[in-house]
Amino acid sequence: MNKALLAAVVAVSATAGAAHAAAPVLHETKTMDIGAVPAKVWAVIENFGDMTWVPPVKASTATMGNTPGSVRTLDLGGPKLVEQLKTYDAASMTYTYVITPDPANVKVLPVTDYTSTITVKPSGMGSLVTWTGAFKRADPGGAPSATMDDKAATGAIGGVYDAGLSGLKAKVAGAS
Repeated sequence: MNKALLAAVVAVSATAGAAHAAAPVLHETKTMDIGAVPAKVWAVIENFGDMTWVPPVKASTATMGNTPGSVRTLDLGGPKLVEQLKTYDAASMTYTYVITPDPANVKVLPVTDYTSTITVKPSGMGSLVTWTGAFKRADPGGAPSATMDDKAATGAIGGVYDAGLSGLKAKVAGAS
């Protein structure tokens, strides 16, 4: 291999590596203690098709309920977000879902490759709810706009988790 060709291969490889490194996998985790037994908390979130405990969600439906593969559509009062259930374990009070890879979803949340898990566990006399996600920012390029960068992605997901956990706590408190 001549030196010019080798230099070109190295330059292309370095550029590809830098572009890939520009969009790291980001993580967000939020937890909340709720003063109710886990079964009562789980009863509010166990139905994958009902995400109305998250304040921005006006309505939600799922194609196959709590069966992995079920597709959930969240109506946010205009935009819609589409998610798919990956795993569901009622005995462990946990499920994992992804946001489907549709460009319309990026207009709602500035993320791609999103996977999230929500879990309810006993904690003292109540419950600890953990909501965690892994994702990439919407713009994988080296110089994303402020609305599509790492900060926007983690801020948006953190905001959803905070609002959702607060909504869950309020709904559990209001449940009989």
